[in-house]
Amino acid sequence: MNRAVPDRARQLAARLNLRFGDDARLAAELNEAQLRLLRANNRLWSGLHPDGMATVYAEHPAALDAASAHKRSEILGAPDPLREAQRVHWAVHHSFVEYQAAAEHRRQLAADIGELAGDLIATLVAAGWSEQEAREANVLNLANAREPGHHETAS
Repeated sequence: MNRAVPDRARQLAARLNLRFGDDARLAAELNEAQLRLLRANNRLWSGLHPDGMATVYAEHPAALDAASAHKRSEILGAPDPLREAQRVHWAVHHSFVEYQAAAEHRRQLAADIGELAGDLIATLVAAGWSEQEAREANVLNLANAREPGHHETAS
C-alpha cells in the first residue's frame, strides 16, 4: 500500500538512520575494547613460567620447562617482570574504561533510538499509516523520501 511520507517522518527517519550508524560504530568500539582486554589478559596469564611453577611446586625448572613450553607468561618471562606487569595492568585498565564508556554511550543511544522510533511511528500513524505499516517501514527509504508528500510503499 502506498502512503504519503510527511516531512516530519522523513526528518525523524533521517535522524534515526544516523543513530543506526552511530550504533554500528559503538558496537565496533566495544568489540575492539574487548579484544584489547583479552590480549592484555593473555599477556598477563597465558600460563605460569616454569621458574614460577618450580617455586610454587618446589620442582626443578627444567622438568616443568618441557611440560609447559607452549604456555609461558609473557610477564614472568620479561627482563623486567614488574615493569611488564605494570604495563599490562594499565592496558587492562584503559581497555576496561574504554569499554565501559562505549557501553554507556550505546545505552544512551539506545534510549534516543527508542524515542525517535516511537515519534516516527506516531507521526506515520497520524498520517494514515497503520501501526504495523509504520513499524515495518524501511527507515532508509523514509529518510530518502525527499519531496513533501512523497509516497512510500509499505512492505
